[in-house]
Amino acid sequence: MLRALAQQVLGLLVRRYREFHACEDAVQEALLAALVQWPRDGVPDNPRAWLLTVATRRLTDAWRSDSARQQRERSLYLSTPADELVAQAPPDEAPPGDDTLTLLLLCCHPALSPTSQMALTLRAVGGLTTGQVAQAFLVPQLTMGQRISRAKQRIRESGLVFPLGAEDERERMPVVLHVLYLIFNEGYTASSGSSLDRPDLTREAIRLTRELRRRLPDDGEVSGLLALMLLTEARRAARTSLDGLLVPLAEQDRSRWDWGLVAEGTDLVTGALAAGQVGPYQLQAAIAALHDEAKSATDTDWPQILALYHLLEHSWPSPVVQLNRAVALGMVRGPAVALELLDSLAADTRMARHHRLHAVRGHLLLMAGDRVGARESFETAARLTTSLPEWRYLTTKVAELP
Repeated sequence: MLRALAQQVLGLLVRRYREFHACEDAVQEALLAALVQWPRDGVPDNPRAWLLTVATRRLTDAWRSDSARQQRERSLYLSTPADELVAQAPPDEAPPGDDTLTLLLLCCHPALSPTSQMALTLRAVGGLTTGQVAQAFLVPQLTMGQRISRAKQRIRESGLVFPLGAEDERERMPVVLHVLYLIFNEGYTASSGSSLDRPDLTREAIRLTRELRRRLPDDGEVSGLLALMLLTEARRAARTSLDGLLVPLAEQDRSRWDWGLVAEGTDLVTGALAAGQVGPYQLQAAIAALHDEAKSATDTDWPQILALYHLLEHSWPSPVVQLNRAVALGMVRGPAVALELLDSLAADTRMARHHRLHAVRGHLLLMAGDRVGARESFETAARLTTSLPEWRYLTTKVAELP
């Protein structure tokens, strides 16, 4: 609840006061105050208004402490009291998706590079830690921390304009979609920690993507992204066993999948593919649909999936797409060909120490009958992963091999 409220409060403050960095600091202080006071005093009847009031006070306290900002404090803060600001977003309304989307679009400011836009949005809207954002971009945490700090500084220097025009929104949409995609991925398979997933992140990513689709019902990539999320989310219940161990897709009990989400996602991607130019999210959704439509793992249409991965790699080249294509290639043409592809991928410094590269290698070596090599690859993957559920799965694979 707090994370969702934080987005809404930050969106309201930034819309009114413009200073992203100062508003974010004020919201973080309000969240800390809530974590201390709410367990002791109880959750207030109007949690969002409480956070908004505390954050506004923290913001003006910070401005008062800086004598050079006295005039700005008077012109900005006194012109709109906190009570009036709260009244602009009463608690009995539906969650203000527009404010969160406004914040998301703000973080995709054209003064920033695409990478900085995505990194800042993942922090401010997605609620990811700097370490999690770094993991998503395959860079060191220190590098990502510096990148996010520079992005905030650039926004502060560039100034903000509200509301955004339709052309501005269209220009920023590719980055917005990619950020939502990354937020969903972190929620579906957490990059670190004791939990396999973070349902709060996947729910928020799906909610915001649904909101985007309501705004842009004819955008094929928005529909494709929503379809991809739904088709993937449909498998959540089957991803872990009763004792909490990770269950790979091929071994999942498909009766536990959410077939309502599968149907909705399939309808969305079918309509999007028929509508016009096909983009990377539609291609990924089509791949997910082929997995979900198969009655069993052995019924999966791997040749079609491999063909789609070839198209995806041309439209959206990335080492992760290449890694997924290697899996499909192994299923269609055999593990030896796929292992050759992995050898070239291992030369990419972004992937050389990524645990999934070694986990896929272990899987392919096991298919090829090299149990010793597979064990070594699974051991390497287990050492590199920062996810406890994935570590347990990989060590279990190691224990099964000589």
